[in-house]
Amino acid sequence: MKLFSFWRSLATFRVRIALNLKGIAPDEIVEINLVKGDQRGDAFRKVNPMMAIPALVEDDGTVLFESLAILEYLDETHPNPPLLPKEPKARARARALAQICACDTHPLIVPRVREFLADEYKIDEAGVLNWGHHWHTQSLVALEAHLNSPQTGRYCQGDQVTVADICLAGQAVGASYFKRDLAPYPTVKRIVDELFTIDAFVRAHPLKQPGAPQSV
Repeated sequence: MKLFSFWRSLATFRVRIALNLKGIAPDEIVEINLVKGDQRGDAFRKVNPMMAIPALVEDDGTVLFESLAILEYLDETHPNPPLLPKEPKARARARALAQICACDTHPLIVPRVREFLADEYKIDEAGVLNWGHHWHTQSLVALEAHLNSPQTGRYCQGDQVTVADICLAGQAVGASYFKRDLAPYPTVKRIVDELFTIDAFVRAHPLKQPGAPQSV
């Protein structure tokens, strides 16, 4: 198994957490430096024409892409510990919380979007930062409201770590990139603090990866 990764990538962070939880260690990790534009090179385009990471390549050559699809693949092929609840409504809620982070928010603040805002619309650094602040705030407000629910337990959905928690951890790290404080969102913060007592989350943290700075 080969993982195409970059320390700062929140989508790859999600996959690293799942791999750690499942006890799976990729045979090879290939750095795709998003800052240097490695994702646009011909070699990586052959792996993922969308020019986005993560990509997970199985031993038979199968290329898996998009973090949520990879999470569910890992859950189906390595079912313990499960990343989705058994009960259908609980599964739907866990998926929906995950998608707020991974589908409604993260795609709006990735490097290619920030670069497009700067290059095509001449938005300065402060304006791009404000863009990130806006979308993080929108999602954190929504997540806090959703998590103030009887279905929330120790984690997002009851007392079992699910895909929702994996994505919430990524949301929290992304918020830190944009200097967003979690204190106004106490339920979000409580769960995030709990998640980062788990070794699988700690080891997967972007700042724990090769090439990462000491802080961002």
